[in-house]
Amino acid sequence: MFITTFEILKDSIVDDVRGFYTNGFDEHGPTVGAEYHSKVLSNNKSPLYASLQWLRANDAIDDEDLIIFEKIKSTRNQLAHQLFAVVTGQVESAHETQFTDLVGLLRKIGVWWVANVEIPTNPDFDGQEIDEAGIVPGAVLSLQMLIEVASGSTELLEHWRNERVKRRADA
Repeated sequence: MFITTFEILKDSIVDDVRGFYTNGFDEHGPTVGAEYHSKVLSNNKSPLYASLQWLRANDAIDDEDLIIFEKIKSTRNQLAHQLFAVVTGQVESAHETQFTDLVGLLRKIGVWWVANVEIPTNPDFDGQEIDEAGIVPGAVLSLQMLIEVASGSTELLEHWRNERVKRRADA
């Protein structure tokens, strides 16, 4: 679950920043403008680290978050490369205690996107008071469903599926 959650975090970091600079679509999918290259990718050859720097520059995360990211990345790498040794107790791992930090960082970045990009650009929210504590980013909702399904419960997944079907019928 730790590795999967880390991959969700990594993908959301890169995809959200790239999506911010998307200016159209072609036969290959979304196209990004020159600003993405000049304002993001020019900062680091890694799209992940360039996106993290962009998030830091825009106050979505802070220096402590970058330290946490490096720790959870190191733990992810340990699990990916030494899973058997960790599971059998031959190697110690901090993945259980760091899982909360991992989910917290995923949530922090997701809430920042909703509160600072999605809501301000959606006129449906004009003049409304938004409680950030009540925001559940899509990546966090997906993770919650994944955890519940892995635990044997499909209640949240079924609720989401039913809502999706209902929305399609209403459209």
